[in-house]
Amino acid sequence: MSGKVTVDRPADAVARLTISNPDKRNALDHAILDAIAEAMPSLANGIETRCVIITGEGKMFSAGYDIGDIPEEVFAEQAEKLVAHPFHRAIEAIEQFPFPTVAALNGHALGGGLELAVACDLRLAAGGVKLGMPPGKLGLIYSHTGLLKFIDTVGPARTRELFLVGRNIEARRAEQIGLVNEVVEPEQLEQAAVELAAEIASNAPLSTRGNKEIIRRLTSFPRMTAEVEQELIDLRLSSFSSEDFREGVKAFGEKRTPKWKGK
Repeated sequence: MSGKVTVDRPADAVARLTISNPDKRNALDHAILDAIAEAMPSLANGIETRCVIITGEGKMFSAGYDIGDIPEEVFAEQAEKLVAHPFHRAIEAIEQFPFPTVAALNGHALGGGLELAVACDLRLAAGGVKLGMPPGKLGLIYSHTGLLKFIDTVGPARTRELFLVGRNIEARRAEQIGLVNEVVEPEQLEQAAVELAAEIASNAPLSTRGNKEIIRRLTSFPRMTAEVEQELIDLRLSSFSSEDFREGVKAFGEKRTPKWKGK
């Protein structure tokens, strides 16, 4: 079964998107990513929605890309298509929403699930949840655009820690390094997220929209030539067809230590 995204309005001028894919720990499949990509522009209607909350159903925010069940014979092609296209489209829709967005991390946020949270303007986390980037444990080279988001959020040193070590960190540690803005008790997260979003939505629309746009432009100026960017894209694409990536994903699903070949 495919996952889904539900939309409700918990406060005036606030919309909430809830990721639901309970059988797969809220993994991001095509249906979920397409739903996010379609919902965000539809909410950008004048000043009717001035803050959006993104959260997960149950006890998980998102375990990341849903690539575990892709057949061996089409694995490289289908995995790259999921990560490069629907995921990019969903992230872009979040980033381009004109008003602030808040990720309410009700549970663990891993891999692509954590990048989705980092794409939001602010992040609240329930105490005890874990956040992590496991591409090194899966044999995946991450996108330069995704890595830039983390560098902008926590700086190069902490980005190296997240991606090169690959260890999950708890919410309090994430707050210390600036990966989340605030940690609250799990039973208080929903209310805290709604109250924060309502406070944001009560501010002057011209101010919040304008300040968000200026911040976005200041942090998105070109940092490399087109040639260098293409080299980074090619480097990442090479990992999708590698034996190590397929082995990493299989080992993760089978809860065993991967046997790397370096190719």
